[in-house]
Amino acid sequence: MTIWWSYVPTAIAESGWTDYVNVTELVPTSRHYYEFKLPVTENPSGCKNNNLFYQDYTSNGADAMFTTLLEALKSRLNVRVYVTGRCNLSGYSEISSVSIVR
Repeated sequence: MTIWWSYVPTAIAESGWTDYVNVTELVPTSRHYYEFKLPVTENPSGCKNNNLFYQDYTSNGADAMFTTLLEALKSRLNVRVYVTGRCNLSGYSEISSVSIVR
């Protein structure tokens, strides 16, 4: 009997909440997603660009999340985001939720 074993390295990416911080940049784009920057110290996704995030315009709740981020930027309120564990080719973390606090 022959037993084959192989190891294939994979990128470690996890989902979870970031810490609460101020939004420092929000960029609507002509691409299929918007981008934003949060100077977080905790980002469970493991994506290359720890402080850069994105959301596809067609995702459920994308408009509400964009509006929340815009309001937080205008009012200097703290937000945290839930990262999905998915990274785009630029190394930005995909999000699925936004939480805002005063």
